[in-house]
Amino acid sequence: MRERITFVHGAEDDFDPSQLEVHNDSLYIKSLKAAREDRITFSIEELPQEIWRVLKQCHELHIRWTSSLPYASVSPFNARVSPGFHLFYTPQRNRPDDLLCPLLQKLFGEDLKCVSPEKTFTALPVTSERFTSSATFQYYQLLPSLQQLVTYIRAKICATLGDTCYTMADSLDSANYVDIDFDAISQVLSISTFRREPLDKIGWAERFNNFGGAVKVEVGVLASEKPTEPEELSLGGFLTIVGEDDKPSRWSGRATRHHKNSMASLSQYGVSFLSPTGLHPMLRLKFASSNTEPPSDNCALHTYLTLPSTLFPDKYQLSSPLFLASKNLRSVRSVSGETDLEAPDWAVEKWGSAMLIELAPRNTESFAAQDSWHADIPLHLRYLRPSESGFASAEIPWPVVFWACTAEEGSKMSVNPFDRVNLGYDGLFGPKTMFYHLDPALNKYSDSDSLVERLSVPVLATVSNTWIEAGTVIVVVTGFLWVLWKLLLVASDRDALTEAKQPGKKKVQ
Repeated sequence: MRERITFVHGAEDDFDPSQLEVHNDSLYIKSLKAAREDRITFSIEELPQEIWRVLKQCHELHIRWTSSLPYASVSPFNARVSPGFHLFYTPQRNRPDDLLCPLLQKLFGEDLKCVSPEKTFTALPVTSERFTSSATFQYYQLLPSLQQLVTYIRAKICATLGDTCYTMADSLDSANYVDIDFDAISQVLSISTFRREPLDKIGWAERFNNFGGAVKVEVGVLASEKPTEPEELSLGGFLTIVGEDDKPSRWSGRATRHHKNSMASLSQYGVSFLSPTGLHPMLRLKFASSNTEPPSDNCALHTYLTLPSTLFPDKYQLSSPLFLASKNLRSVRSVSGETDLEAPDWAVEKWGSAMLIELAPRNTESFAAQDSWHADIPLHLRYLRPSESGFASAEIPWPVVFWACTAEEGSKMSVNPFDRVNLGYDGLFGPKTMFYHLDPALNKYSDSDSLVERLSVPVLATVSNTWIEAGTVIVVVTGFLWVLWKLLLVASDRDALTEAKQPGKKKVQ
């Protein structure tokens, strides 16, 4: 097992090297206010049998879980996905994949809508040759907590690995996001957790041990530095290998693909549904400023929506350029997943659908007097199961919003250890695309404390529908009797007419 802990603080004066105490087999950090990423790597032999049996059926498996609580991003941890449980998966050829869904339900909860990859997962569209090796299938479900995964890891994995594993497991449920990755080439499983703020107001105070060399532990304390190129994110700071280094050593590196949109005019966004929502809710993206100047000339503003099966987009409605322009949308770049217009939710086997849309920011000269703008995305609710109250709840995670910019010719898109890939939307762009992410902002746009919108949907009430059933029976029976009576009248009149026309019968005087 290997462990890498990375702290990233905001400014150079936020950290003093004296906050690091290096010992023979441990490192002590005190009062450090910084964002933190923990990454633990397991060899396949260190995992329970039921897990490695599933991994042997996978060519690659990537899980992205994000909390519904908002957080401010910090470089280089800028990449975002919508709140919930995301899975990107490629099976091994000519091997069954019947064990994956049962394991997911055991690890993350029985409520996961997962029958089998073939029935539940959707094909992940990839339009860039660079990402032809990206995952083949996609799956998503809202998942508010990882408590069941924490319990499993503590009981099944940490029993033989010691205190470091227990600490990592307990940190999962308090993380802003968690990434789990496996590929058949490396034969290792890695778990990464990110927390934007320390759990204590005084900062991080923790001792890291290598347990006599049984665990390789690397600890880095980094900060952003002035980049040498506009497309770069430069990092510098101190790196210590516990048990090997007698003092922290200087380290520097670069990250290029995911950035934070630093323009104060358009660095945040909000989400809401227009009222009344009805069965055709309109999702509104709101931006606090009408100044939508992009990071560079070759950039376009996008949003990526991950929609559970309760909602779906109408790709035919969204094919009209005039309709899109009226909603401040430029084009629909990709739609995948379940888009059947007629199927009720209980008849849909797939998890849902995903959609990438390019937005059409307003011209700042034409709308200089306005201090905000918005874009509207039409969605449609499926018929949901009846309930006692006559209402059901539909939950929709906030989409992510970002500028996608093509790097200049000659730019070096280097790979760095903090880069996040397999996010669902990154494979829809070219190899030299940089992403400038906007932060979701609840306090400006919503009274909720969650990045999940909830809709109250009218459905058939199972308690108060007795009179409907009785009335339906009465109407059907009455109609049947009326039709039967009319048929008897017609038959009677026909018999009378036939009898009157028969020859040989005279009218009786």
